[in-house]
Amino acid sequence: MVAQIDSHYIRTRPTRLWSRLLSYGLFEGRPLTTKGQWINPLVFSLFAMERRLPQLKRAEAPIFILGAGRSGTTILGLLLSMHGKVGFLNEPKAMWHAALGGGEDLIGSYDRGPGRYRLDAGDATPDVVRAMHRIHGAYLRATGTSRVVDKYPELVFRLPFVREIFPDAKFLFISRNGWDTCGSIEGWSDRLGVQSGDEIHDWWGADGRKWQLLVDQLVPEHPDLAPHAGEMRDWQAQTQRAVVEWIVTMREGVRHTQEAPETILHIPYEALCEDPSGWMGRIAAFCDLPADETFLTYAGQKLSTVAPRPAFPLEPCLEEAFATTMQMLGYKDVAA
Repeated sequence: MVAQIDSHYIRTRPTRLWSRLLSYGLFEGRPLTTKGQWINPLVFSLFAMERRLPQLKRAEAPIFILGAGRSGTTILGLLLSMHGKVGFLNEPKAMWHAALGGGEDLIGSYDRGPGRYRLDAGDATPDVVRAMHRIHGAYLRATGTSRVVDKYPELVFRLPFVREIFPDAKFLFISRNGWDTCGSIEGWSDRLGVQSGDEIHDWWGADGRKWQLLVDQLVPEHPDLAPHAGEMRDWQAQTQRAVVEWIVTMREGVRHTQEAPETILHIPYEALCEDPSGWMGRIAAFCDLPADETFLTYAGQKLSTVAPRPAFPLEPCLEEAFATTMQMLGYKDVAA
């Protein structure tokens, strides 16, 4: 599906089609493992122009979707995009790269220089702040919307940076059962991973770039994972890598939610599927979005409970860390 649009989406609210196609074509960029990367020079040229223009519209209280990939982040963004006031950007990493100029690209889609998982308030220079507000303003004007929803899961590690740019931002942290998330990551790489010249491009970026950055920069922050960083660097199994990413991401999200519950809402994916309309109403209230019956009806029609994925053997050094993280999130089935 182009831009995650299907016939149900178009029938429910045809006016959303323009916003979604514009987001996909001119603002999100085309990363590794996707087709149409020829359009990236045009996208970056537009960003350069928008940075030079006066701010066309004020970007107020943007909404950021955080969490581990394959946890329901995309479907949550699509549900929010059905709201009449919202424009949805699905991982607009090209936009962030254009504003920051390097260092944030974990995958290697736009930059192969040194990458950093964490960005702090000091990285939000006046030029970066001005660029993001001008690009966001241009996006809002082009799509005829008033609120941006930006789904970029790894921003969970960059909240001080994002808050410095958008002090009034709201954050939605979505969690999902670890077995389901990690099994889905394996399926994603098997389905969409490609060989490009001498490189493998998959969930972990260009030849495992994202994995190496995660092991080098995030694993050392966790006392129960840090002693095993050396052996982790050589891991090739998709599920074992995914377990590490899921653990560090879930812990980060829970910590932020506990520290700032007024700006970060924790959404369990399973609960969202069980009561889509109820949860989307709660999310809309949290984000100060006006009532919208079409938006709530679409959520109820789009989501339903799904069968859990089977457990799989874990590396022994991950068993306790995985179990304690599952328990922290309220899951009872923690053993393979």
